[in-house]
Amino acid sequence: MKLIVGLGNPGPEYELTPHNLGFLAIQRLAEGLKVEVKNRRCRALTGTAQLGGEKLLLAKPETYMNLSGDSVRELLAEFGERESLDVKRDLIVVHDEMAFPLGTLRIKERGSSAGHNGIESIIAAVGDEFIRVRCGVYPEHAVKDGRDYLLSPFRKRELEVVADMLDAAGDAVSMIVEKGVSAAMNRFNRKEETAAE
Repeated sequence: MKLIVGLGNPGPEYELTPHNLGFLAIQRLAEGLKVEVKNRRCRALTGTAQLGGEKLLLAKPETYMNLSGDSVRELLAEFGERESLDVKRDLIVVHDEMAFPLGTLRIKERGSSAGHNGIESIIAAVGDEFIRVRCGVYPEHAVKDGRDYLLSPFRKRELEVVADMLDAAGDAVSMIVEKGVSAAMNRFNRKEETAAE
């Protein structure tokens, strides 16, 4: 079993904001797998699916971004032993990343939070060795306040790029599940890594 967690904030006011890329990616993945993410458990909305013979638990924590680790810890406690979940191999977290331009996607297996509060919360809860699918959200236009930008709706002209990135995030998760993280990193991490890595 793989636990696929998308990070974001609950509530319609946050739905189409950069900080909700993780939620949006989970929703896109669920649509492709023809499942709904609507069951409430462990302070998250969840849904189960099958992909390439692997069982998936899709989750959107409802704890708000800064407490995402609380929900992830509870999900792992509930499913970890029963499903033989290994955090390093089976936890995949999809999230926004200000270090990369909008539309860029990178996969990472471990490391620091790079200032992302949701990832920081998960690291505090389960350690830093888990797979991340990082969705770049830094815009072309200048940003005075990163927090304001992350919690403000995307501009209309950005939505096409966002849609393409959500498709890519779904492809990345699928490849990690079906072919392994190394194959996915070889495909999606082709461009030069940034200093923020």
